[in-house]
Amino acid sequence: MTDDLFHLTAPWAEQLNADTRELDAAGAFPYGKWKAIQESGLLRVPFAPEFGGAGRSLTETMRALEGLGHTSRDAGLSFSASTQIVSVGTPLQRFASHELKEEHLPRIVSGEAITAHAITERSGGSDAVNLATVAHRDGDHYVVTGDKMFITNAPVADLFLLYVRTGKPGPFGLTTLLVDADTPGLTVGPAMDKIGLRTSPIGTLAFDGMRVPVGRRVGPEGAGFRVLDYVMKREVLFGFSITLGEMTRRLEETIAFAKERHQFGRPISSYQGVSHKIADMKIRVETARKWLTDTGAKVERNEDASLDLAVTKTVVSEANVQTALDAVQIHGGRGVLTEHGIERDLRNSIAGTIYSGTSEIQRNRIAMLLGL
Repeated sequence: MTDDLFHLTAPWAEQLNADTRELDAAGAFPYGKWKAIQESGLLRVPFAPEFGGAGRSLTETMRALEGLGHTSRDAGLSFSASTQIVSVGTPLQRFASHELKEEHLPRIVSGEAITAHAITERSGGSDAVNLATVAHRDGDHYVVTGDKMFITNAPVADLFLLYVRTGKPGPFGLTTLLVDADTPGLTVGPAMDKIGLRTSPIGTLAFDGMRVPVGRRVGPEGAGFRVLDYVMKREVLFGFSITLGEMTRRLEETIAFAKERHQFGRPISSYQGVSHKIADMKIRVETARKWLTDTGAKVERNEDASLDLAVTKTVVSEANVQTALDAVQIHGGRGVLTEHGIERDLRNSIAGTIYSGTSEIQRNRIAMLLGL
């Protein structure tokens, strides 16, 4: 049973939802709420007990994150929590040496160390196999030069998993390195202002001859694309499980509002123009649920889910935007006021069609897998 995981964060609802409007307006990372995330045990769910984790499965982790999305109205905080789980802890557990795991996983699992993975660059985020950031071997160190852009959690992170090019451009030229935020030669830029997910800070990284011990490599040299593929599958499944929880709550609240709100002597839910929008919202929510559930199970069985992941990411991200638009329309004047958080849902939804591979990239991938 996964109901216990769905409700894992529910006892912390008051803390998770405190001052969301104000923090969103300020674009501030909510350190106080991060403590609630830590205390809830959410960050421990997919990790081995020997490192302080709960030892639960991939699909069980998805259920816990869906519950977070349903409970928390702070989508930025939820996004940062998902990034915390998937960015460094997940690949460390799968690919790192036992020494690196022992040293770093307990503080990642506890949330003491906030984490981020650095993939995207100024030249483009989707072409991950042709990175411009390079690392040259110098004895028992790598020397890293280059920069990264749009890195979630970067301004508040203590640990980065850095994707660099150690060989020729292409999938076998990538390597991953674990780097502390205070490493000499690393400059972390300030948080960048953005349309939504405003409490989840993004920023830039710059590397000027940064020296990283070879022992900080995660996986063999040249195995970075394998690490990336493993991480990105879970980034889609975990991040958009949160989205499913948010969409479900949005649907529930919109149904309740439509039943209570009266116009011309009748509840607006009785008008076909409104009821059909809500019916479409329900269809999108359940379609998203079906794709996430089936794709998660397929990945958990170690089956090829390349096409499934591309479809899932596209379906869920675009359903999130449309249900948010529908909610704003049904709530009318209330929907456009910042006081009620309906418009915030719409702003938060936009980035989902861009991060983790844009909708256009996903459709390219689907077409390629169909042999087109």
